[in-house]
Amino acid sequence: MAFSFLNPIDEEILHQIEMLPELALGRSVLKHSKNNFPDLSNVKIAIVGVMDARGLQKKSQEYTINHIRLAFYNLFPGNWDSNIADLGDVPVGENVSDTYYVLQKAVTALLHKNIVPIILGGSQDHVYPLYRAFDPEKTLVNYVAIDAKLDFKGLYKSPADSYVTQMILEEPSNLYNYANIGYQTFLNAQDEINFVESLSFDAFRLGEITAKLHLAEPIIREANLVSIDMLSVKSASSGNFSEFVPNGFDGKEICTLARYAGISESVSCFGVFNQQGSKSEAVLISQIIWYFIEGLQYRVYERVSVDDINFKKFIVPLRDIELVFYNSIITNRWWIEMNSDASTNAGQLVIPCAAEDYENARAGEIPERWWKLLKKSLL
Repeated sequence: MAFSFLNPIDEEILHQIEMLPELALGRSVLKHSKNNFPDLSNVKIAIVGVMDARGLQKKSQEYTINHIRLAFYNLFPGNWDSNIADLGDVPVGENVSDTYYVLQKAVTALLHKNIVPIILGGSQDHVYPLYRAFDPEKTLVNYVAIDAKLDFKGLYKSPADSYVTQMILEEPSNLYNYANIGYQTFLNAQDEINFVESLSFDAFRLGEITAKLHLAEPIIREANLVSIDMLSVKSASSGNFSEFVPNGFDGKEICTLARYAGISESVSCFGVFNQQGSKSEAVLISQIIWYFIEGLQYRVYERVSVDDINFKKFIVPLRDIELVFYNSIITNRWWIEMNSDASTNAGQLVIPCAAEDYENARAGEIPERWWKLLKKSLL
């Protein structure tokens, strides 16, 4: 069984949860206890902890998310109708590959059941088994990392700082697009930044995103897998002072990005990694989880169609081409159409974009994301 290796939630934590107010989240979530594994037949969201932090190359190899559990279960739900289950923790394997194996199998099983996994704890190299969990689907994966680093090999040595290279190089290669939101230039070698550009991947500097946070929404909208590195949040907001982070997203911004991930109808797996284990940081992480689930409750499944009266079509003549945009009158989201040749490899005729892309096209500028997808289709 895919879940047989998961450790149940600590009995002490379960006891504390039972003492919470009746309407608190902790009272309604289904839980993996010592003597009971929850029935997943009507579950839509599953929380799984990861206890392995070896990717950060720290003295302590084991991590606990119990502080996060207690902080999250003390919160009250919104107007939610999705059942949530806490499946316990992936234990530390004898080797890192053992931890990867258990996590991958569990997430693959959840995806097969159309349950959205929320993975918490551990080092960010655990994104790799999450990516591999999509293998049985035999589909290309769009991955978005909210991270101060690009996480390619070269300058860095730890697995948590180089796992994306593994995703690109190891077969089967199912990674269609990688997008980084919030990288800080001085934390990344210029060779890595150039490498991301050469592959027509997306990378957005911290200042660029915080100036117009809504520009992250179209990027996250087409993602299948989204991860947050808590070291992308400044210490003044996260409460993490064991590894001081002077610059980064603030609490409101990181929760907004988590909500974008929840709203995206494509995101089927979400993870929060590289926590430092403090109780104060757990409070913010609990709210990140809350906003992701809140966004998930308000997902609108939209399929762009010329014949759908819920979409307005705009044609912008530009140089030797015509750019075609669509705007949803329900959600006010935007898409841009790719020609048939450019969209063959992407498996789609339209890609998400921002209202600014349409306005820039009217001003004579071809959107950068349109160029990148065109270039990628020719690689």
